[in-house]
Amino acid sequence: MKKDFDMTKRPYTLSILVRDVPGVLSQVARLFSRKGYNIESIVSGETDRPGVTRITIVVLGDELMISQLAAQCRKLIPVLAVKLLEEENSIQREFALIKVQAADRNARDEVIQMANIFRAKIIDVSRETLTVAIFGEREKTGALTRLLEDYGILEIAKTGTIAIERGRSTIYDNSKIKEEYNYGKNVL
Repeated sequence: MKKDFDMTKRPYTLSILVRDVPGVLSQVARLFSRKGYNIESIVSGETDRPGVTRITIVVLGDELMISQLAAQCRKLIPVLAVKLLEEENSIQREFALIKVQAADRNARDEVIQMANIFRAKIIDVSRETLTVAIFGEREKTGALTRLLEDYGILEIAKTGTIAIERGRSTIYDNSKIKEEYNYGKNVL
């Protein structure tokens, strides 16, 4: 039976569990570049299991491309699990630090009010600048950034997207940690 794929390009989020070995992030990223796909966002961090790292990658593409990339990722030796996270079934957030010009008291007050509306925090203050920290959905950080442009953004530092599934489902549910996928790997 042939599967029909949606060929419209949109952002897809892949969550990948890997063994924490030197070069694993480079190996995963290289797979995407070899296939000619640009990574929009990549974040790597520790998990609840020692020696296991979670890599979250956002890539712009179509359904066929993302299913092929997921299959290719699963074949990499250090990869334990790959899961496509749908927006409606996952929580996806990013973190941003935004340094803004605030030369006078009125500008500072307005930036502080704006930060409060977005539930952001002012984490650094000087005579001429404010640094705002915001955590939330990409649209939320983008909206605040666009509003702060009127004051003069000096610098932005952002994480990529971090994501996790809603409810009881976890990335461990369909992982290669199960014996049928690991058979033979330890024999070599």
